[in-house]
Amino acid sequence: MTLFLNEQEVAQLVPMDECVEALDRAFAHAGAGQVDNKARSRIRMPGGFFHFMAAADGGQGVFGYKAYPSFAGPGGAKMMVMLYDYESGQLLSCMEAGRLGQIRTGAASGLATRYMARDDATTVAVIGSGFQARTQLEAVCAVREIKQARVFSRRQERREDFAKRSGERLGVDVQAVDSAQECVEGADIVIAITSAREPVVLGEWLAEGAHINAAGGNHWQRREIDEAAVLRSELIVVDDLEQAKVECGDLMWLEARGSFRWGMAHELSDVVAGRVPGRVSQEGVTLFESMGVALEDIAAADLVYRKAKEQGIGVELPF
Repeated sequence: MTLFLNEQEVAQLVPMDECVEALDRAFAHAGAGQVDNKARSRIRMPGGFFHFMAAADGGQGVFGYKAYPSFAGPGGAKMMVMLYDYESGQLLSCMEAGRLGQIRTGAASGLATRYMARDDATTVAVIGSGFQARTQLEAVCAVREIKQARVFSRRQERREDFAKRSGERLGVDVQAVDSAQECVEGADIVIAITSAREPVVLGEWLAEGAHINAAGGNHWQRREIDEAAVLRSELIVVDDLEQAKVECGDLMWLEARGSFRWGMAHELSDVVAGRVPGRVSQEGVTLFESMGVALEDIAAADLVYRKAKEQGIGVELPF
């Protein structure tokens, strides 16, 4: 029988720390050659786009895909993940994946932070205060002993609400500040999670030894960090090179200018597998460019499915 899980059930079954661990295993499997990940494809429709992304993880014994529309107008996009058994092809689960996507996007940044940020990192800058920003900060707090965070976004009421809610939920001192520069300067970890078309993080603001998670710019027309920030980075990591080459505006723009080559970037699986050190020096800047890949969705969905089966949660469909 196939198990159906709704948004509320999914959210209760995928705590951030466990999701980070699930992604750690998945990228280790990728580093061992046990994963096939297909970059996101998009079909233009009359009112928007249809997005599709798929992955198989032989190490975990599952494969599957995420599919979702993005149309203008009311209703929003209903994301769905379909999870299958690697050996039999049996459809294991069909689950709503809006919250799943939010949590796994944060977990991917948390995983990169685990391997790339300084061990003594205690301060975080968050540029952006939307839906995805909450789990970005939560994930970083799950892998480092964070004592203080600052947040900046364009709307004062949004950033102040984010600071209040995040501080209460995470038990961390979170302050809303009045500029991106004030937010970034002196921070050990910098999170950019926006839909900006022009850079919101400048290289000249970065402290020595800072780690950047650039998690919002998964479109060639978007840029969150400037050229100086990329060029200051002694290590540049992406979750998937194939997908980054068609989606990562921060790097595509510089590649076209000639100041960056794709050979300068490494995949997160190489870092997790130990082939590439996540941090070369204490003073160097590190950069993780997160596109959001299907492997992350499948790893998180597998975690949800296994826990749902153990706890008797969900509805069995007569497939």
